This record gives sequence, structure tokens and C-alpha cells, in this order.
Amino acid sequence: MKQADLVIIGGAIMGASVAYFLKKDLGFEGSVIVVEKDPTYANSSTTLSAASIRQQFSTPENIALSKFGLKFFDELKDRFGPEADIAYHEGGYLLLASEEGLPILENNHRIQVENGAPIEWMTPGQMADKFPWLNVEDLAAGTYGAKGEGWFDAHMFLDLVRKGAIAAGAEFIKDEVVAMEKSADKVTAIKLKSGETIACGAAVNCAGAAAGHVSSMLDIALPVEPRKRTVFVIDNKKPHPNMPLIADTSGVYIRPEGEFYISGLPPIDDPAADLDDHDPHYDLFEDVVWPALYNRMPGFDAIKMVNAWAGHYEYCTLDQNAFIGAHPELTNFYFNAGYSGHGLQHAPATGLAIGELFLYGEYRTFDLAIFGYERIANNQPVREFNII
Repeated sequence: MKQADLVIIGGAIMGASVAYFLKKDLGFEGSVIVVEKDPTYANSSTTLSAASIRQQFSTPENIALSKFGLKFFDELKDRFGPEADIAYHEGGYLLLASEEGLPILENNHRIQVENGAPIEWMTPGQMADKFPWLNVEDLAAGTYGAKGEGWFDAHMFLDLVRKGAIAAGAEFIKDEVVAMEKSADKVTAIKLKSGETIACGAAVNCAGAAAGHVSSMLDIALPVEPRKRTVFVIDNKKPHPNMPLIADTSGVYIRPEGEFYISGLPPIDDPAADLDDHDPHYDLFEDVVWPALYNRMPGFDAIKMVNAWAGHYEYCTLDQNAFIGAHPELTNFYFNAGYSGHGLQHAPATGLAIGELFLYGEYRTFDLAIFGYERIANNQPVREFNII
């Protein structure tokens, strides 16, 4: 039987980050095993995401996590060598509001400024001057993050962090967790699909959209489920210079991607999805996406969808915020899941935070107690209003 001081369930960006920071930055000398059923990551939420980073959140802790992610981006070459590059493009975010959405935008902007995020408040006239291709007639305001917001290559990011974790001594194995054993208030063993069992000192649930299913193996109810999200690749020949990622009042987002654009939105009917369902919601393009884009940017009158793919949000049905930290009763079982679309950018910070909690029994860099599992029983949701 294999033994590990820590077993990390899920080897995409969340699991890889926990392994990396625990072994590399915190210098943990014990054994860390990361279990990942698909090391190609072909259907991973990490690699199928829109791969963006922003500071425009409504929760101060989320802003702090994004800032750490940006700092980590700045350190890539020092950490991984001169060839390290994730193609980060600081293109900015522009979040739009109608009169109806203005109070939420105002409150969110206040929180962002109070927490040191360089987010600019823009009137419709200012937006029209800066982005003359934008229809502002039905807008009340917008918030624009020209610095510290943009997009990057998720594949390259994951590859760097995973290889860094392996170089620091973490072991990644291709397998799938099918059951867990516990005794009193501790997880004691992880059972794998291959038939192997790993005796463990602790375990971290980094299973993404499958995190709710993994927790159920220990009879723990975790309100995290897969929600399917379709990303459309769009061709449009008319120039839209200096386009940031735009989050429209309709719920549709769009951003440049090389010579194309990518766009998407949550489906109107948004049920839990099957983890094996990666069929795009093609109907959303004609029914919702194209009309919304044409309304906001009349230059998108003649566009063509050239590709589409579907991935899954690890959607927290409680408040669209993550569960981070130890279970209050099963004290060596940790959560790092439920990010509802903003996990990739927060992975470095929360990887460090979980590492500290495991190693020291407390947070030292960030206080993330607000995201603890206890908020379920206490009926204290921490609602994130800036979900894109």
C-alpha cells in the first residue's frame, strides 16, 4: 500500500498549485501525491476556460487573491526560467451597467477602490470617447481596469505549475479516486479505480466540477456542481481597436483572441450538467450572443462563428464563492473548490493558503476564513456579485 502525507484529489491548476506552493515555497519535505484521472487535461475546466484575470470582484478577499495571481505572473521567469511565458495580455476588463444595475456596479467599484484595485469609473460619454465603436445609449456607467486585468494561455500556465510541482518533489499519478476511508475525525485512506489504496495523513479536494461528488464519498454535502459553459470563437473583419474584455448588461462577454474573438454567457436555463457532456450550446449563439453583440457593437453586424467548445464551471450553488479550508469535523480533509468561474486566476494564492493551513494549522499570508465550510451550517453566504 502506498503512503502519503498529503493526497491531492485533482491535478489541474488547483491541485497543481497546492502541490507547487507546499513543496516549493513552503519547503514541505513530506510526501505529496496528486491524483489526476486525465493528465492530458483535455476536458479540464482549467484548459477549457476563457483564461482571464481581473480585480473587479465584489468580495475583498477575491481582489486580494487576484493581486497575488498578478504578482505570480510577474515572477514566472524568476521561478521557472527565462523561457517561461504564459502569453499574458493586459487587455483590461470593461464591465457595463444599465440604470437598473447601477447600484451594484457603484458598490462593487467602491469595494475595489478601497482594496487598492486601480479600476476607473467611466460615464457613457467617456466610454464613447475611448471606444468609439461601442453603443452606450442604454448604459448608465462602466468600470474599466486597464492595469492588472487581461487574459493568458491556460495550457502553458498549468504546464509550468505542474512541472514546477514535480521538480519540487510532488508525485502526480494517473488514476481516479472512487472511495475514501475515515476513522473518527480523520481521513485515513484514498481508494483508486486501479485498485490501489493510498494511506494518507490528509487529503485536499481539488476536484473542480466533480468536487461535490468527491465530498459525497465521505458523506459530506458540498454544494458544488458542474454547470456547462459554451465558448464561441467569432470572426469579425471590422476593426475594434483596443478592445478589452467586455461584460455586457445582457450577460454576454466578449474579448479578443488573436485575430478572432471569444464570447459566451451562462445559459438562461442553467441546470447541473453531466461531467461527460461537452456538447456546445450552439443555439445560444444565434438566439442570444449575436443579437447582444450587435446591439453593443454595431460593427458586429456580419460575424461568423468559426468554432465553439464547452467546459464546466465548478458552480457553488450557495453563493458563487469557493470553499477553502478544512472540514470542521473531518479536520484533515481540506476543500479548494467551488470557484464558479474565477478559480484559474486565484489558484496561486489559494495553493499557498491551503499549503499554509496544512503545514502550520493556520493561514499566514491571507485570512480566508470567510470561505470556510462552516458558512453552510451558519447560513452565512458570501455572495460574489461579479460572476462572469
